[in-house]
Amino acid sequence: MEHHAPHPKAVFEGYYNKFKLPSGAHLLIIISEVRGVNKRPNEISCVYVPQDASKIYHKELFPETLDMRRLGPKGDAFILDAPGIGHVKWLEDSTTEFQLDHELFSLHATTTSRVPWSDTANTPEGPLVYLPLPLHWHVQSLGSQCKFDLQIRDYKLPPEDVSGEAIVHEEKNYAFSFPSAHMWVQCRDGGRGFCCAGGQILGMEAFLLGYRSKDLNFDFRPPFATRIAGLSPFMSYTTDWENRAFELSIQSFRQKIVVKAVAPKGTFFPLSPPFDDGHRENYLNQSFQATVEIKIYESGWLSPWQLVREDSFSEASLEFGGGYYPLAGSDQHFN
Repeated sequence: MEHHAPHPKAVFEGYYNKFKLPSGAHLLIIISEVRGVNKRPNEISCVYVPQDASKIYHKELFPETLDMRRLGPKGDAFILDAPGIGHVKWLEDSTTEFQLDHELFSLHATTTSRVPWSDTANTPEGPLVYLPLPLHWHVQSLGSQCKFDLQIRDYKLPPEDVSGEAIVHEEKNYAFSFPSAHMWVQCRDGGRGFCCAGGQILGMEAFLLGYRSKDLNFDFRPPFATRIAGLSPFMSYTTDWENRAFELSIQSFRQKIVVKAVAPKGTFFPLSPPFDDGHRENYLNQSFQATVEIKIYESGWLSPWQLVREDSFSEASLEFGGGYYPLAGSDQHFN
């Protein structure tokens, strides 16, 4: 859990937790900090997204104080503590405890399991995690079981979303700043799933991704998942905000994946990611109602590509950020 724990030398750290609730709705809890700035240095977001996206509950808080600290001189247990709002705590056994009690909403939740990134790598970056990159992306759990109690003031939750069991996807970003333009896709159904993040970084374009299933599991990362000056023998992608669509193709010498993700207009909501000058409001847009289609190919050294898997997911997450979201930073928002 060392990648998930606080990095005091990082300019920013952000923790992303997406709950899939019994009704099919999702709850998003984000806690992040930008160090050394005066304007919106801290953020706590609570977003409840029901099947009817016209009824999204969306609240972003910018508390003056947020304490991120390890619990004890050894080990990886730590806490994110916002006075007057509550805390989230990660314990040595990777259990996560949410104790948030704000006047507008409350969440008490505890995870009872964890699904790490893979059996061979504990973070999507693999060995790249040790490089001084301007941004790091870590996935703590692909789908933790969780017991919860939830209340939102002046919002009528369905009874099954007030208390029960949920599935939680847990991530973290940290380092110096969010990329100037990025995409993110996440979906899971039982033991099957896909998770992908990438965009413009260090004057190039790069992605990290992983596909998971009972019998087929693999990752892609640079150098294969890299494009320089718009050119690459291994990767291509297109972003289309107007149609809320994203397509990505990455291949190695023996394996290839093609991903298509699209979400309906009217299902997106804005968020305020951390940059080196503070949290920039409305700088990315996210939907939890995307459809993701995946095709996986394999080949021998000299043989043509053979389709070995077709997979699809509904109620997936799709995010456009920065330069891929035309309204980034404006006071306008079209979902």
